[in-house]
Amino acid sequence: MKTQTTTDQETASRGSLKSRGVKRIDSPDVHRRSPIHRARVLVQPGDWAETDPFLLMAEDWYGRGAFDSHPHRGFETVTYVIEGTNSHFDNRGNRGLIGPGEALWLTAGRGIVHNEIPVDDQLIHTLQLWVNLPQRDKLVEAGYQELTAARTRKRTLPGVEAIVFSGASGDVAAPTRNHARVTMVEVRLEPHSAFEQELPAEYNAFVVVLDGEGLVGASSTPVREGQVAWLEREAAESKVRVESNDRRFRIILFAGRPLREPVVAQGPFVMNTMDEIQQAFADYRRDGARFGLGG
Repeated sequence: MKTQTTTDQETASRGSLKSRGVKRIDSPDVHRRSPIHRARVLVQPGDWAETDPFLLMAEDWYGRGAFDSHPHRGFETVTYVIEGTNSHFDNRGNRGLIGPGEALWLTAGRGIVHNEIPVDDQLIHTLQLWVNLPQRDKLVEAGYQELTAARTRKRTLPGVEAIVFSGASGDVAAPTRNHARVTMVEVRLEPHSAFEQELPAEYNAFVVVLDGEGLVGASSTPVREGQVAWLEREAAESKVRVESNDRRFRIILFAGRPLREPVVAQGPFVMNTMDEIQQAFADYRRDGARFGLGG
């Protein structure tokens, strides 16, 4: 994909965009699920209109054996590795490794059985986001994209490195294939640095703080590690500003166009109707390890 040079007119246009403020800050607690698994829910499921197109996000610290192989249908999972290395595999024969600062974008579509397991005996630290699929794409062919360091694109500014996993930042666009339109940008700021990210009209957006303390939004709202800042919505194209103080600041911005469709979720399946959920369970009981591989 060809990179275009930013013109003075384009820069001025971005500077005139309205800056979004912070609507609320969430500070979830960490809970122990088992001797080898701790977690906190960063995006709570259930208030689908509020978080649309995002369904939930969990931050996990876990070791081998924390999760069994399990099915999904009707949505996508985005697993970002903060510390450690994950091996992933599924019932289609796909397998690979995802290391720190990398992500696995898994499209469950009509069905997949998969697992993600640490490569050694150390606990791994991850984020996992569930992204809803549009109704027309609920039963697409399953697949995955490894967003490794070699396959992601970076935007470098004074004191700032932005890693574009999905969508675009400035003139840097990710090649990631999306069914629901989603922007995912990790931003790493040196002390006393600032960064602005443009947001398409109507996109629902939130910021996860991975490390440090800093300021987010039009009113320079203070945030710290482990918090989630939900941004105000805007009907027109807008931007969000993040700033570091006297230490490094690392965040991930997620933004997506709301689907505004019915959501019915049970266990590992997310569909539009209860009949579709019941069909998903029936298909999994019938097909087992071959779930999603039928015609």
